[in-house]
This record gives sequence, C-alpha cells and structure tokens, in this order.
Amino acid sequence: MPEYLSPGVHIDEIEPGPRPIEGVPTSTAGCLGETARGPLEPRLITGFEEFKRIYGGYLSVDISTLPFAVEGFFMNGGRRMLVARIAAADAVAALGDHDGTLRLSAIGPGDWGNRIAVKIEPGSLQIAGQPATHFKLTAMCWDVAPPTDPPIDPTAAEHVTNSDRREPTLLEIYDNLVADPDSVDFYERRLNGSSSLLRAQRLAPGVPQPLALVMLASLGNAGANGSAVTVLDYRGRELPPLPDSTAYKTGLQGFAQIDEIAILIAPAHHVIPNLTTEIIAHCTLLRDRFAILHSAPGTDTLANITAIRPPQDTAFAAFYFPWINVFNPLIDQDSLVPPSGHIAGIYAKTDVERGVFKAPVNEIVVGARSLEFQINNQQQDILNAHGVNCVRLFPSRGILVWGARTASSNSQWRYISVRRLLLFLGESIDEGTQWVVFEPNDERLWARVKQAITQFLGSQWRSGALMGATQQEAFFVTIDRTTMTQDDIDNGRLICLIGVAPLKPKEFVMFRLARLKDGSEITEF
Repeated sequence: MPEYLSPGVHIDEIEPGPRPIEGVPTSTAGCLGETARGPLEPRLITGFEEFKRIYGGYLSVDISTLPFAVEGFFMNGGRRMLVARIAAADAVAALGDHDGTLRLSAIGPGDWGNRIAVKIEPGSLQIAGQPATHFKLTAMCWDVAPPTDPPIDPTAAEHVTNSDRREPTLLEIYDNLVADPDSVDFYERRLNGSSSLLRAQRLAPGVPQPLALVMLASLGNAGANGSAVTVLDYRGRELPPLPDSTAYKTGLQGFAQIDEIAILIAPAHHVIPNLTTEIIAHCTLLRDRFAILHSAPGTDTLANITAIRPPQDTAFAAFYFPWINVFNPLIDQDSLVPPSGHIAGIYAKTDVERGVFKAPVNEIVVGARSLEFQINNQQQDILNAHGVNCVRLFPSRGILVWGARTASSNSQWRYISVRRLLLFLGESIDEGTQWVVFEPNDERLWARVKQAITQFLGSQWRSGALMGATQQEAFFVTIDRTTMTQDDIDNGRLICLIGVAPLKPKEFVMFRLARLKDGSEITEF
C-alpha cells in the first residue's frame, strides 16, 4: 500500500484488472547452414537482398542449398528469418593490423576473407594541414578473387576505364571516423554495428595513418575454411567475446537464446549425420518451435515408397517429399533443392493471413518449376499413412503442398496446425504471465490469472482458432484448490489447468451423391 504522510489529495495508479496476454509471433523462421560468407552469430534478415549483402549469394548445390531455401522462404510469403551460418571450429578469419593502432578482421571465418580489401584516407571533415582527427575507411569484397594483387582500386578516378578493374561484389564506405571511444563516430562503434565485412578493434590511441588499397590478409593472417562441418558445429559453441565484450553463441545454441523463432529448418539435415536428431531434440526441449524436415534424394524414391518415413517419431516436426526443381542462376538452368525453405515461407504466410490454427497446406509452392517425382493418389495413400506430406503437381492448379501431418504416430498430435496452435498458446501464456512470479499466492491472484487466460483464450476462440459454439465448449480454465494442494501452496506452486478444443483440418472431404427416383425414393450411387 502507498504511504500518505501529509494531508491533501493523493492520486494513485492501479491496475483495474488482469494484465492482458498477447499472442507471440509464429511466423519467424530460423535457418542453419553453410553460406558464402558472413558472421557466425544469428542475424535477422527481412529479404533475400539483405541475405546476399550479409551472407553472399548462391553456392553450388553440392556445397550448400541454404541460399535457395532462404530465397524460397521470402518468395512464398515469409517476412522474418534468423540465419545461423555454420562453419568448422578450426576455421580461421582473415585478420590484419595497421599502424599499431587498428586491427581489422573479417566478420566471420573462412577463405572468403582473403578477398577483402581495405583503404584508409583522410575524412571529408579533416582540415588539410591540421593534425589528423577524422579518417575514411573503405572496405570491399569480391565473390571471385580480383584479377590483380593488390587489386586495382575501383574507387579511384584514374582507374575508371582500366580494363583490369573489376567491380567488387560489396563495397562499404565509412567516412569521418574518429579514434575517440566516447564519440558516436568511434570506429569500433560505427563498423561493428553495421559492417557486413569487417570488425574493428582499437589497439592503441591515435588516428590510423592513410593506407593504400590492400588485401586484408596481406596485413596479417589469411582466412581458412578449416575441416568439414559436423553435427557439433550445428549444435553450436560460444564465440570469443567481441571488442565490446559481447559474447555470442553459434548454431542451435544461438537459436536457443532467441524466443521469436517458431519455425526451424536446416537444408542439410539429411547430409550431416545425427543433425536431424539434434534439431528434433532442440524443438522438443524448448517447446516453442516446429521443425520442417525433408526427404533424402537418392534414398527416398518411388521405387522404395513403402520405406519412406519420417526419420523420427515426433510431434515437433513435419516431413515432406519429394524435392523441387528451382531456377539456378549460377548454371542458368534448374537445380534440385529441398523444399523446406519454400514450405517454411508457406507456414509464415498462412500464419499471417489466416492464423497458426490454419494448416499450411493446399498452397502453391512459388518458385518450384517441377518436382523430383510425380506422385499420384495411390502413392500418396501409402505416404500419408506413414506421416509423409507430399508436394504434388496438379495440372490445372500447379505445384501444391498436399499434406498436413506431423511426424508423430500419436493421433492426438497428428496435425501440424494442432501441434503449432498448442505451442503458440503455451508460449503466449508463459510470456504473458511472468508478472505472477513472486506475487502472494492466494485466491485474489488466482482470480486475476484465470481472468487473464480466459480473456486471451476467448479472443483466440473468436478469431476461429478453437472449436465450439460457445466459449464453454471451446476451452476451460481452472485454478483453485482442486488444482493445488496445501502442500503446493506452501511450497510456492501455482497450478492452473487449461483445456482447449483445437480445430483440425478437413483432410478428407467426402460428398455423397444420390439420385431421386419417382420423386420419393433415393438411390445412392
């Protein structure tokens, strides 16, 4: 209670009712895999052009199909994706020191850093003849090594028409940087907060001296890819602290720190031994995200259709077959890639347009030009019973996702929409009731919690997420002495029992036709 120590009018702010529970986002995807370049800590991207700026463009499908998965996600309606680049633990980042004051390193490990060039010159605010206070740093990177070393400076006016000049893939210019750590233009703060190529570290006070365009690796150590990635690299590890002392984690460990992820894909899960198990365990442990798995080409074929099954019995993943052909600009023809990225985009679009309770099915796979295999009804009869969701070509409609089942054999969790709806409800209630912790555990608190959850579930029922003509038919919330013993209360436990009636997709639609005979009898056929 507030204290009133002097006479007069006192105004207090109170909460008239329960704190509202907001639904958590369900359309944010997480994608793990190898990229051409980029940082190892997860980064949020909102479009394929942004992905190319940070992580580079397409790779050979024999190396990584992740860029095609990211492109397919955004083509099919996805809006937000967190990308976790995977690299071997022994991979090395290119690094170079200059003038004893400045250390520059590639933002991530790999030999791609050997194609970074840097240049330092006076800043545009620097007064000629005065002591150096501002400088300009130019960084550039080529997907393919430049024709000369050192490269011909593409930003220099005298080289505009030079035939050996090659435009870099990415060019970054940071003007008027300063060496003062307290300034907003301090070079560590400016570069480390925005560069897609470099990180900067202050080695000693002072403004770095001018530097002609030079390859970063020639200033210090060359970058290297290291050994082939393994499931341990996908599992993740803690990275060394950055110059500002921030510590990040990679892979699935990095994703575990991000609550917003609701859809998880790894285009190479069929290649890396035990990665599928790690992904499913990750989703099962966190209980706030759902994995999209796909078949293995060459192993899962129509010739052994009866053996095609999800790799593991789980309600936290769905399994799709077959792969799809998409246009590959690297070879100017189609390439076979897994469908998981495109399907993740359909998940995200369906969540935004309809809701997480709507099954992500009967939707066109945008960007798919053809299929690895053509599947007919009789073949899908077998696959559907095994929990395999098909991607099918319908001549009059296009290539569609034609399956809505999880990889679980438990009929309670048969459908993707049911599993994801319960994940959404559970995470929303969990995040929306954190204020309850350490509150006095009595009837007044129970009433407030019940009212908050009832209002939230009521809004979900009105939006069409729950089955029932009335709220009483759609859900119930019980929190009283029937859900808690005195021992529970004495030990600080508040137990609430919630029941919901989720909608299930109409997987089989049957019309029974009848012919009227003589206006009175019905003959079925």
